[in-house]
Amino acid sequence: MSYDALTRHFEQQHHLQHLGAICSWDQATMMPAGGSQARAEAMSTLAVLSHQQLQAPQLADWFEAAQQSTLTPAQTVSLREMRRQWRDATMLPSDLVGAFSLAGSRCEHAWRSLRPANDWASFLPLFEEVLNLSQQVAAARADVLGLSRYDSLLEQFEPGMRSATLNQVFGEVKQWLPTLISDVQHKQAHDHVMLPQGPFATEQQRALGLDVMRLLGFDFNHGRLDVSVHPFCGGVSEDVRLTTRYDEQDVAQALMGVIHETGHARYEQGLPAQWRKLPVGQARSMGIHESQSLFFEMQLARHPAFIKQLSPLLVRHFGEQPAFSANNLAQLYTQVQPGFIRVDADEVTYPAHVMLRFEIERDLIEGKLTAKEVPECWDSLMQNYLGLSTKGNYKDGCMQDIHWTDGSFGYFPSYTLGAMYAAQQAEAIQQQHGSLDTLIAQHLPNIFDWLQHNIWQHASLLETDTLITQACGQPLNASAFKRHLEQRYLG
Repeated sequence: MSYDALTRHFEQQHHLQHLGAICSWDQATMMPAGGSQARAEAMSTLAVLSHQQLQAPQLADWFEAAQQSTLTPAQTVSLREMRRQWRDATMLPSDLVGAFSLAGSRCEHAWRSLRPANDWASFLPLFEEVLNLSQQVAAARADVLGLSRYDSLLEQFEPGMRSATLNQVFGEVKQWLPTLISDVQHKQAHDHVMLPQGPFATEQQRALGLDVMRLLGFDFNHGRLDVSVHPFCGGVSEDVRLTTRYDEQDVAQALMGVIHETGHARYEQGLPAQWRKLPVGQARSMGIHESQSLFFEMQLARHPAFIKQLSPLLVRHFGEQPAFSANNLAQLYTQVQPGFIRVDADEVTYPAHVMLRFEIERDLIEGKLTAKEVPECWDSLMQNYLGLSTKGNYKDGCMQDIHWTDGSFGYFPSYTLGAMYAAQQAEAIQQQHGSLDTLIAQHLPNIFDWLQHNIWQHASLLETDTLITQACGQPLNASAFKRHLEQRYLG
């Protein structure tokens, strides 16, 4: 049967992707610097092999035959998702896939040392190569999909999402966000918040992070925590790899990073086991993925009821101090202050960081902006959105993120889409099961059960709009996000 042949083929594809994911994790965490070139070449070869397998000539016949077969509803959806992945692969020639992977590996590896050195001049030619190849990828995809070049890349991360929708949704946020930031800062102007006094040894921070991961239900039999320059969640559902970074003067950075990545990991670990080796069993979109990490980090971890559980854990690992009181931590973890670094931003100013990147990457891919012009454009938008200048400060400006180094253009909108989806999910949970205060304090596993039932178990069986509407009673909108921010910061 053609469907069965396709299933076996895509299960093999999953195994190749598994190997690539673990190689990427190792590159970011364990690999010695001297292995960079060899690893880049090996990963490029793996990417080409994986791509060639997806371009196997017999697949077209199998898809045609399977389309005419009698399939169950679940198999029909699975066929749709396999076809989507196949379609994406057949858009691009193998030599472009290999060149793109190689350029991304080189740029990402160099970025690790060039960013701390604030060395934009050395980074620029590497970035220009990645951008050039990304534009070629976008052009090839756009021709097949009949979309704009940027939308063709957005489709990889957010199937069905278009820049016109982002312009509309983000446009609404722009109307109220500046006033909200100002009002919250005014309200918090006279707060007396104590900063925890370090140093906080890395090993103790790691132990704290592991305790919090256990509280959040992470399965250590199918995952682990490590260190990298940029926090991420990788691997596969059966073997999830989390990373964070530590600052011995700031315990919150690693802690919130761990909680954020644990949200990603719980989603991966909660995907339906019977579908995990097929495209239909993988995450619906990066926006849905980010909704889980931001649900954990923002909706849960910064909620007063959860902070009451964090407080004694901090005391256990670092000793008693006034700054670790639940009331002080609640104020500390909800302070709003415009800053340079996206991953350290509070949830009120965070959307500004995302909208800035969306506008820049969209114009880069569409050819309206050159790589050389990025620092000046970045500085202008930062001043416009957050009142900060990054002129000459590349490491805290346009070089701070890892995403563009490997050509992940179209990814950034997922972060704020995720925040909106997370707010909608939190509202739905409260409408169905009561206040988060009581749930977090007394029935935390019930929240995870809701996510498992309404989000995780569906993987890619449902399209994004259907998934969110079915779970939350309404499609994507910014209203719940606005209500959440106003209630938490001005209520």
